[in-house]
Order: sequence, then structure tokens, then C-alpha cells
Amino acid sequence: MSGSQFSLLDGDVCGDERHLTIEDYSSAVPRWCPGCGDHSALGAMQRLLESEQLKREKTVFCSGIGCSSRFPHYLKTYGFHGLHGRALPVATGIKMTRPDLNVFAIMGDGDCCSIGLGHWLHAVRYNVDMVAMLLDNNIYGLTKNQTSPTTPQGHKSNTQQQGSYLPALNPLSATLGITNCSFVAQTSDWTPAHLFQTLKAAFHHKGFSFVRVLQRCPHFTAGIYQDAVRHPDNVELLTHSAGICEPEAEGLYKNHISHDPSDLHEARRLAEGGNGKFRLGLFFRDESRPRYNETRALPKYTAEEKIEILNAELDRYAV
Repeated sequence: MSGSQFSLLDGDVCGDERHLTIEDYSSAVPRWCPGCGDHSALGAMQRLLESEQLKREKTVFCSGIGCSSRFPHYLKTYGFHGLHGRALPVATGIKMTRPDLNVFAIMGDGDCCSIGLGHWLHAVRYNVDMVAMLLDNNIYGLTKNQTSPTTPQGHKSNTQQQGSYLPALNPLSATLGITNCSFVAQTSDWTPAHLFQTLKAAFHHKGFSFVRVLQRCPHFTAGIYQDAVRHPDNVELLTHSAGICEPEAEGLYKNHISHDPSDLHEARRLAEGGNGKFRLGLFFRDESRPRYNETRALPKYTAEEKIEILNAELDRYAV
């Protein structure tokens, strides 16, 4: 168990209704590289925590392994820094047993789309009420420049020095193709206002919210998103009254696509790509999909009963 430590004397734990600020949610100084897109994602999440005034003792972040997986260390909430690819089953288990908690899963592209792919597929299908963020920088950055499932074809790395052999996996198309999918959106680290509004929409969605964040790695994939950063005409914004409404982005990007996020067929078509353009916005949302945490109610135990059950289980393995 990781995450920031805070005293039970803190106001929000003891019933004090004081207004919490971003500083109240901030913990250790982030150790990401200067220019890393993780900084922007963390800032947007801190804004979300503040705007929603989420209780710190009622909020938990789960992560696996990778640069992005240090996320829980930098927030003054509960956190679980787990094994590679295992953020989603941990987050699912927490939400199933503690439906009163606000649960977030933070993953990198390797964490989610490679070793964690099986958990990703089933988490989407279970549709448990939580937010999953895929911080996609198209490379294994923590282990210093190996090809990941989302690395563009031809991009050179330490493991494929002549360039990535295969076309990149498309996380949007993959998620939209999974049975019982209920929320899919894409945003970017260089559009902080749009990133914040996307996370806000994901948080308020009832079900499994999948948010892909296009994220720059300043060391290994700095140029992959440069066409979108430097030339706004290379970005297409999905707009709709039921989508992500963010005036700053709508003013910056003149290429708008009016897309009703209830249209799954059109969402899948748009996710396939835009002739080299990057599409940001809400692709799909449907709150009518069944949620596993509501259809499968778990028995409720007192704290003493839980300890007794746990001890009985551990005794089974005694030698």
C-alpha cells in the first residue's frame, strides 16, 4: 500500500467542512522528467479532486509499473502501487468491496495494452464504476526506450532498432469493440483544460470510464505528437451538447466534428483515425449498460468478521 500519509486529525476526516485546495491533495514532489506529460495529467487530476471536493480518505488511486504508475505517490489520498499490468484487477476489487470509495486506475501503454491486456478487456466488460486513465506515450519509458504496443510503425527503439515492425495497437478501437463498453474518451497532455473537462465527465459517468491521454515523453517519443502540438489544424475536436464542452479547445481547434456519443457505430468509425489527424473528445457514452458492482452484490461483514475470515483463509496454508 502506497500513497501519501495524512493524519486522522485532518479536517476532512474529522468532519470539518473546510474547503480543500490543490495543495491539500498534493504530496511528494513529482520525480518525472521535465516536460513529461505525466505532470499535466497529475495537475488535471488535482484540479478534479479540488473541484469535486473529494474526501481524501474516500479516494484511492491504483497503478501498476511504469513512469505513470508513480501517480499515487504524488496525491494525498490512499494509493496502491501494484504489480505490472495489475492496476485494474486491484481497482476492481477495491470498488467491489468498498462501493463508497472513489476509485481511479492509472496505467501506461505497456501496463494496460501489453501485460495487462487481459485485465483491460474484462474490466471494460465488467463496467465497474471507476475511472481508468491510459497515459499513452507510445514507449516503455521507465526501462529506457523499448517498443510498446502503441509505438507507431517504423519508430526506432532499443528493442527494434530498425523501427517498430507492426502497426500500433489502437486503444480506442480496442475498447469500443469490447462487450458492455460504456465510456471512451481521448484527450492530451498539451490541452490541460480539455484534459480536466474529460476527467470530470469520466468521473461523473456511472460505469467504467476509459480515458486515453495522448502524452509526450521528452526523451524517447518527443516528436510523435509534435504535428498536433505545433499545428492545430492537425487536430479534430469531437463536439456535441452531450460530449466534452470546453470553450478554450473549441476556440483553438477550428476542425470540429459534430458527434453524438450515443452512436457506437460512428464512434468506432471515428476511432479508426482521421487521415493523420488527432481526434480529441468523447467517442462513446452509455450509462444504461449493466454494472458488475451493482448486479453482483457482495456480502457485508463487520471488521471483526473480516479478520476472522482472513485468518481462517491464511490458516489453510499453515505448515
